[in-house]
Amino acid sequence: MVIVMKYRCKICNSIFMDKDVSSCPFCFSPKSFIEEVDEEINEQKNIFLHAVKVSEENPGIMRDNTKCIDCGLCRDTCKNMCGLDFLEDTSRCLSCGQCVLTCPTNALKPKNSYLKVKELLKNKIGICYTSPAVRVSIGEFYGYPAGSFMQGKLIALLKKLGFKYVFDTTFGADLTIMEEATELVNRLKSNSDGPLFSSCCPAWVKYAHNECPELEPFISTCKSPIAMQGAVIEKYFLPKIKKNKEDVVTVAITPCTAKKMEIKLEGIFGTDEVITISELVEWAKMEGISFNSLEDLEYDSLFGEGSGAGVIFGASGGVCEAALRTAYHLITNKDLENIEFNDVRGLKNVKEASILIDGEEINVLVVHKIKELSKVLEKLKEREKTYHFIEVMNCEGGCVGGGGQPKTNEESALKVKEARALGLYSRDSSKKLRLSYQNPDIIKIYSEYLKYPGSDIAKEILHKCKESVKN
Repeated sequence: MVIVMKYRCKICNSIFMDKDVSSCPFCFSPKSFIEEVDEEINEQKNIFLHAVKVSEENPGIMRDNTKCIDCGLCRDTCKNMCGLDFLEDTSRCLSCGQCVLTCPTNALKPKNSYLKVKELLKNKIGICYTSPAVRVSIGEFYGYPAGSFMQGKLIALLKKLGFKYVFDTTFGADLTIMEEATELVNRLKSNSDGPLFSSCCPAWVKYAHNECPELEPFISTCKSPIAMQGAVIEKYFLPKIKKNKEDVVTVAITPCTAKKMEIKLEGIFGTDEVITISELVEWAKMEGISFNSLEDLEYDSLFGEGSGAGVIFGASGGVCEAALRTAYHLITNKDLENIEFNDVRGLKNVKEASILIDGEEINVLVVHKIKELSKVLEKLKEREKTYHFIEVMNCEGGCVGGGGQPKTNEESALKVKEARALGLYSRDSSKKLRLSYQNPDIIKIYSEYLKYPGSDIAKEILHKCKESVKN
């Protein structure tokens, strides 16, 4: 062990090694606010002064220290995207993977899960389900333009890799909407104080617990689409095919590294592993599979392709838009004539819309990039306007900008996210089935098993207790 002299800014708490500075290199506080600190370090370990520390226990991301050049871009990304600034306190990491997308040396990557799944498939039946956002991004790895809708080839690839059943997570999204819209309607009818916040982004839910716990009572108890999908597969689908949980491995294919964290939470069951789309492509290359030559396949029945409302979950504003489509029906027992809410679409950081339902104006707010949340919270404190539903997504653009998506350069990042979102909205507009409550699989599962949205059995397997949110 050796003693290394470092210097710490008393204002921003940043630590650095250069003593010949006239001010803090991070917050530019005067030299008078800089103090010396002694630290014992192991000579064999790399010393990182600017890079955010990544714990080996982090479920979502990993870092190869031999590739890290300590440029500090990961820290800047965390500050600019998530509004967080930390070096050593790994408990504050949201596992969102935004730093993975900006790391210039690929030192940061999604935590590898596909090698484990590959081994499990040798002895278990593989069941997987694909999130909406991955089908408009996987093509980028193979030379297709961003936003190309590659659902058929994605299904074929998963079958080629050994999965017996490939389902669509838009079923889980439709299920989430049925439960969350019911939760919203119940709050409206009871005149509950404060808005209902969405709960499908695990990075946002963890942020709320760590940084603004006063919001937790207002967060929906609904599990996310992959969590609902996994729960229904375990409790409803496996008995139908006469299989036990031990016979299968269930895998969610996602754009999101934080989903790896989510499935480890208390009360979240049914999904064994999460593989990001970037991992999936790495796996396919290892197996020598030619993606471009694959012939399109369809999702397996029972949990086949969901509604257009479920598809747009992958874009910022999609959850809010889908919830309004169903909430209107639950209150009026009618179908909404104009089901598209353009005001909540796009890459503007904070968006809002209003809809008149049964004579009452319902106001909704959409936020993406956690950093922007502080502005919203100020508006809520000042009570400038009453909001009934607030959708929060950690990543810019929503799930289309998730940490497990293909990397892009800074100049094209926004255009790529816009193209991916447009791919989802185009799919929605081209579908005959665009409302969650009209999905035949949704109607069937409530008829045969769940009874009705918000039932005791629905609460038991589709909702999480408040305690599980805190983990």
